[in-house]
Amino acid sequence: MGYVFCTGACITCRRVFSFNPVRVPSTTAFNGQREPVCRSCMDLINAKRAEKGLEPFAIHDDAYEAVSEEELC
Repeated sequence: MGYVFCTGACITCRRVFSFNPVRVPSTTAFNGQREPVCRSCMDLINAKRAEKGLEPFAIHDDAYEAVSEEELC
């Protein structure tokens, strides 16, 4: 059994980060394709949502960790 993580650029800040490709928060707002969002940007987004009285977006506990290869099949 192995583990997998992806490395890519955050769609909002363009910083490169590692993430679980199954559970990372993502958006299709910019180009119509699912693009990952880093933890720092998610924290900022959720803080702005809280200021507006909105519920924060859920972030899986393992969104920025490796995923078991079995979950990718």
